[in-house]
Amino acid sequence: MSTEYFDVLIVGAGLSGVGAAHHLTRRAPGKTYAILEARDAIGGTWDLFRYPGIRSDSDMYTLGYAFKPWRQAKAIADGPSILNYVRETATEAGVDEHIRFRHKVRRAEWSSQTASWTVEAERLDTGEIVKIACGFLYMCAGYYAYDAGYTPDFEGTDSFKGRIVHPQHWPETLDYAGKKVVVIGSGATAVTIVPEMAKTAAHVTMLQRSPTYVVSRPAEDGLANWMRAKLPAMTAYGITRWKNVLITMLFFNLARKKPAKTKERLINLVRDQLPKDYDVETHFTPRYNPWDQRLCLVPDADLFDSIRNGSASVVTDHIERFTESGLLLKSGKTLEADIVVTATGLRMQLMSGMEVVVDGAAVDLAKGFSYKGMMFSDVPNLASAFGYTNASWTLKADLTSEYVCRLLNHMDRTGMDICVPHLDQPGMAAAPWLDFSSGYVQRAMDKFPKQGTKAPWKVHQNYALDLAALRLGKLDDGVMRFWRKSAKAAA
Repeated sequence: MSTEYFDVLIVGAGLSGVGAAHHLTRRAPGKTYAILEARDAIGGTWDLFRYPGIRSDSDMYTLGYAFKPWRQAKAIADGPSILNYVRETATEAGVDEHIRFRHKVRRAEWSSQTASWTVEAERLDTGEIVKIACGFLYMCAGYYAYDAGYTPDFEGTDSFKGRIVHPQHWPETLDYAGKKVVVIGSGATAVTIVPEMAKTAAHVTMLQRSPTYVVSRPAEDGLANWMRAKLPAMTAYGITRWKNVLITMLFFNLARKKPAKTKERLINLVRDQLPKDYDVETHFTPRYNPWDQRLCLVPDADLFDSIRNGSASVVTDHIERFTESGLLLKSGKTLEADIVVTATGLRMQLMSGMEVVVDGAAVDLAKGFSYKGMMFSDVPNLASAFGYTNASWTLKADLTSEYVCRLLNHMDRTGMDICVPHLDQPGMAAAPWLDFSSGYVQRAMDKFPKQGTKAPWKVHQNYALDLAALRLGKLDDGVMRFWRKSAKAAA
């Protein structure tokens, strides 16, 4: 029985995968493709996460697709609205007809002789292993493990009489009305959950080891809504998108050049939101510089509102252990809790943990270099979508999909079958793939490829530079090698 074949195989039917398929249908319309999705629904992150208040932490004019305007009033959108947007996009482009659900990719083996990948996927409904071949493999499976988030080993959890919940797997039946809740963590998930749960809980305490930068922003973009009423949808969307891109880039560069002044300004903005006697120094003044970690966005100051009205509070301390009725802290203080939410982070994962084999040899991607932040040294015909740490994910995912389409069309025009970035700069210094101090990043960087000190091996966290490199840059740049399959197999 012959193995099924597609020109392009996309892994993941979330925000990136649906966008990739849409780009493919528009920019390389002759290509056959399929999408393998491990879960049984479209949406990825936006279908998986169901915790209270789930929303974007980027504006939807940049988190949305370049080709599909965001038409709702709220720029900081709730999870269900984003999920509807992704699913609507899939339906409009006919992408949903190409998805194979409950197909978990386990292994991919490349053959230079056939210029193709053979992908092994486990059917999670039957346990069967199916093999599908493709000319190009495009990984859009996100950056974290879906099966479980990260939870530290807290002492005494077995003795706790209440409920412990991780946001990645929120129980649909969890009733927290009138309950005392402790949320462990101070990242994007924690600052989302706290004000939402505080609406009905008896009290919600955000327990953090150290503070995070928290910035309030209006949930609606007044200028964008005005333009949408006056201008054609794509025109208004494009202007707003570029406005937000440029503002974000300007702020990031300012933070890098003048970290002390930027920090002072951010902390003063927090002071403006809280009572004059509030201990901002302890609870909202981080020990690191702005953008060494991602800033936390709170729409319409909802977190600060809940602190001001007394429905939520912040405690900065370390956990000694769980007790029967809550948490004992290293300061000796105790926190009573009926429910503890461990908003302690994700487990980063490269390409869904898939095993990669090239011409019979197993490949350790962590030993190689990242090409333009989307391909891997000496790994042919494979790209991976990965967004920005300092801007919206989709900005980079869109550019990556455009570049993949350019590559495919270039190979068709030139009669080539194989494209592979090759590092020919002996001794080039290596750096971690992401220069970010967040715990979830630091825990995983040894499993990710390295970046170099100069293009195209340097990972730019800069949309303008990537726009020039991926949309306008030369494909045959001396680093990307192109082969016909017969010549490559002989070599």
